[in-house]
Amino acid sequence: MTKPEGLLGVRAEIARACRDAGRDPAGVTLVAVSKTFAVEAIEPAIAAGQRIFGENRVQEAKGKWPPLLERHERLELHLVGTLQSNKAKDAVALFDAIHSVDRASLAEALGKEIAKQGRRPLLFVEINTGAEPQKSGVLPEDADAFLADCRDRWGLTIAGLMCLPPLNEAPAPHFALTAKIARRNELALLSMGMSADYPTAIAFGATHVRVGTAIFGARTRSA
Repeated sequence: MTKPEGLLGVRAEIARACRDAGRDPAGVTLVAVSKTFAVEAIEPAIAAGQRIFGENRVQEAKGKWPPLLERHERLELHLVGTLQSNKAKDAVALFDAIHSVDRASLAEALGKEIAKQGRRPLLFVEINTGAEPQKSGVLPEDADAFLADCRDRWGLTIAGLMCLPPLNEAPAPHFALTAKIARRNELALLSMGMSADYPTAIAFGATHVRVGTAIFGARTRSA
């Protein structure tokens, strides 16, 4: 079992970024994104005290996480990838947080499953800050109305917003826009920042950073 040098380095960088931003590191939750990595790669991070992990796909998570959840206490599993509406039942049953609420059909499905199962995962609405047609997410100009519908039509309690800036653009303006939408909607949580830009996200108020490659290394197959 390898030592989790990547995890230790990310923790140190989070502490530095918080210090530079005048923030308490306790206000930043590290979500270790373990998508495509096997149990053998995840165990060292758990042994080093990491308790919050992110997965992109419901089926992959269902295949590898139940034994880990049985063996280890106080683990949290976050869904950070796109969620199909027909997987809402499994997602509500397995995940403690869903970062990708992005459309009416999914919000409706989640509302029904949350009411049925009695489980209330933490919910983030994904904002497509770059208006990229190939990406999921609510357009910034539609965010306020969608958040109101989540609350009033589908009975969802939205805790925060998530964004994934375009690869070819500076991330700071996208983080700033997401934070602005969150403030005017009185949302406390911001899921922003990945391996390449999480220190910048922390400077703009990120409460959750989703870091995979910097912890686990390069992926050997596409996610």
